[in-house]
Amino acid sequence: MKNIFSSLLLLIIIMRSVNAQTPPDNWFLLDPKIDKVYGVSAERAYNELLKGKTSSTVIVAVIDGGVDPTQEDLKNVMYVNPKETAGNKIDDDKNGYVDDVNGWNFIGGANGNIQYDTYELTRVYKKLSDDFENDKASATGNKDYTYYQIIKKKYDERASETLFNYRRYNFLLSRVNSLMDFSGVEEPTLSQIQELQHVPDSLTRVQESLIKIMGDGTTTSQLVNELQEQIETMKDDAEYHFNPDFNPREIVGDNYSDILERFYGNNNVAGVDAMHGTHVSGIIGADRSNNIGIKGIADNVKIITVRCVPDGDERDKDVGNSIRYAVDMGAKVINMSFGKGFSWNKKAVDDAVKYAADKDVLLVHGAGNDNIDLDSEKVFPSKYYEDGGVAPNWINVGASRWDNEVAYFSDYGKTSVDIWAPGMRIYSTVPGNSYRNLQGTSMASPVVAGVAAMIRSYFPSLTAVQTKEILMKSVVKMKKKVTLPGTDDKKVKLKRISVSGGVVNCYKAVKLAEKKVK
Repeated sequence: MKNIFSSLLLLIIIMRSVNAQTPPDNWFLLDPKIDKVYGVSAERAYNELLKGKTSSTVIVAVIDGGVDPTQEDLKNVMYVNPKETAGNKIDDDKNGYVDDVNGWNFIGGANGNIQYDTYELTRVYKKLSDDFENDKASATGNKDYTYYQIIKKKYDERASETLFNYRRYNFLLSRVNSLMDFSGVEEPTLSQIQELQHVPDSLTRVQESLIKIMGDGTTTSQLVNELQEQIETMKDDAEYHFNPDFNPREIVGDNYSDILERFYGNNNVAGVDAMHGTHVSGIIGADRSNNIGIKGIADNVKIITVRCVPDGDERDKDVGNSIRYAVDMGAKVINMSFGKGFSWNKKAVDDAVKYAADKDVLLVHGAGNDNIDLDSEKVFPSKYYEDGGVAPNWINVGASRWDNEVAYFSDYGKTSVDIWAPGMRIYSTVPGNSYRNLQGTSMASPVVAGVAAMIRSYFPSLTAVQTKEILMKSVVKMKKKVTLPGTDDKKVKLKRISVSGGVVNCYKAVKLAEKKVK
């Protein structure tokens, strides 16, 4: 019991510490010197350096889980294919995609749209399990069998941990609800919890934990909601993500084994759940001139949506095709706020990345949220090619905070993470003409994509590689050591856990770009 409630307390303390300070909603646009928060100085750049200057429109592709094209702060910046007539069910521009007005959906088909999919670990485990468990003789002396044993162990550990946590958090929620019922109050306050007398022995530790948790300002309803969210996540893991027998691919209707197949999907760019992609898009380019909602970073962009990320792990075939589609539609910056621990066919993605490099397209990718050192652990997709070499047009982004720190969840790496950007308490657009705070390197990546789009908009002669070089050389260095993600108090210099050693900055990037083009 003690360990269970200690883990609950840790969960809530982390969540509360994230929200304990409340910077301005637009903090990521602000300036470290003027506004005293480690934003990217976008407002300062527009006010002092770019006022009165002309820019050219830059197409930015958001490869994600879907974007709401009707969102009030995005509808005027959504890309509209000028060669396509909406709703006529004809491929007017002859590009192989019918009615791709705002973009394309590679995880949809005539039968609807994929919402859930398995993790890549589950898919790899399923394939190897079918190969070896049904044919024991083939395992003899087969090096792939050794790999299968490694995969099986990882799968069993992750799946078992998920089931354990699902049961644990259900138990925690039931105990919290029992204590609330015992109090006789629908939503007891901290003082009411403290004053409870003759609490049953089975609930005394719950009472002690709630007193500690609520001391940070958490209400019982917030606690219950947080537990319910955890339970729902674990339920999805059990039913879909770690279920080797779950395969939604028939919805798409493609030949999944044909990695070269490109023309499949549908034109539903919002998909089933457009929360994540809509939030990402707002960070990049929410309308800066309509005096509603928020302001995005870039002021002259058109956002094209490419949907390939389900609730689960994206598939390499879809990622490769999404990159190629975005490039062919004229994108100069592509944001990719997704990732996974295993790859099915890395070459399919690598070839698409090389295609983007040949076409002068910058790829911006979120590093990940597992507070791991990417120099020693692999994640996919990545800037490292399977056959050797590094993609020159790729920027990997870690998440920073407003207070001279980095996010506790962010992945890092002296050679693997290129740059840092605001990724905590980022207020942006969501479906239904609403706005909310989200956090993750998923939010840090579009910050960098927005800055890159700004630079390519006002300085169109700069190439993708030159734009990356400018962003890397114009970072703001943090004034002190930061806490190594995943630790409580280990301090490191930012340059020890990233290539640039700093946070992306619009103001400095514009000044350097001006110098570069002159």
